[in-house]
Amino acid sequence: MIRVVVADDEMLIRQGLTAILTGEPDIEVAEAADGVAVLAEVRRTNPDVVLMDIRMPILDGVEATRRLTRTQAGVRVLVLTTFDLDEYVYQAMRAGASGFLLKSVPREHLVAGIRTVAGGDALLAPAVTRRLLEEFLNGPPPGSTTPVLLKGLTPRELDVLRLVGRGLSNTQVGAELFLAESTVKTHVTNLLAKRGLRDRAQLVVLAYESGLLRPGM
Repeated sequence: MIRVVVADDEMLIRQGLTAILTGEPDIEVAEAADGVAVLAEVRRTNPDVVLMDIRMPILDGVEATRRLTRTQAGVRVLVLTTFDLDEYVYQAMRAGASGFLLKSVPREHLVAGIRTVAGGDALLAPAVTRRLLEEFLNGPPPGSTTPVLLKGLTPRELDVLRLVGRGLSNTQVGAELFLAESTVKTHVTNLLAKRGLRDRAQLVVLAYESGLLRPGM
């Protein structure tokens, strides 16, 4: 059973999301109307996923995400956003969110996204990722020097990181680099461990902030 906390200060949106999810046989749902309530509900229910709105009263979704990822290692945060909130989504990713979706996403994609994040994978909506990176991730020119953020990574790990940053799956990375999928998984695990990161979402941030990738590459 996947336990989910739906966090949104707009009652109609919160109740609508809850209604969608409670119709799924493998999902249990609790609700929270602000960031402080989210933290309390997480402590009470120990969920797998928090479906997090960004702009909430008392404590916003970015700070709530930051606190959750510091104190609740097993909880994954999936941010719901609109194009108008790209800057906040970027901040949430840096705070440790495991993915994000548009609020206009179809019901089936929402449910699939929750299952994906609950399973330990990152979920990055391509349209939001592209705009997000173009506007907010402006690292140093790639290829100039090896940035501190990448120090200690092997050439093969850098190859894998570059492709993960472009949004490729393990299967696709393996095809590009002529590696078995299990080998790619090992490299991804090593990357996460070396940099103390939670999941692929933060690897994407690392790839761009370090200058390994730039928008359009």
